[in-house]
Amino acid sequence: MRDFFLIFTAILLANCGGPEPRKPVEVKSGSFFKESVERNKQLLELEEKIITDIIEKDTVHDYIASPSGFQYFFDVKNDTATYSPKTNDQILFSYNLVTLGNDTIYSMEDIGPISYVVDKEQLFPGLQNAVKLLKISERATFLFPSLLAFGYHGDGNSIGPKTPLKSTIELHTIIINQDSLNQKP
Repeated sequence: MRDFFLIFTAILLANCGGPEPRKPVEVKSGSFFKESVERNKQLLELEEKIITDIIEKDTVHDYIASPSGFQYFFDVKNDTATYSPKTNDQILFSYNLVTLGNDTIYSMEDIGPISYVVDKEQLFPGLQNAVKLLKISERATFLFPSLLAFGYHGDGNSIGPKTPLKSTIELHTIIINQDSLNQKP
């Protein structure tokens, strides 16, 4: 009986080494991520070239490069206004969305005027940055690469994936948040 107890204890202790982790069935090398980054770079280069070609052919307008990565020009400039929207200001604006070939996707009438609290509500990235460049009664046209438009998903309706956009935006009113007056420009 004593021998049986020693053998049983030895087997029990031998099995207490802990579970061994399973090996992955497939080892990922990270190449998918690298390939995705490369595809994004190539897509952005192609879209920037298309936008540059549009700008070079347009001899009427003076384009401005934004720090956010899009190009724009003013259709109507308000030289008397000095204030541009800042975070937490409420604004009323209108905009349209067209392809870079000027085919209308959504007109200003389709979208209607938009009431928006700056940086506190969801807009596509380019539009969110563009409205902060305008003053009351200004209208500007913006050229957005797809990265700053609706990206890889589109809008789920009329805008397909990876679609660069052109948008004319008009700022109607700004309700200034008192905290914005203390912010630096």
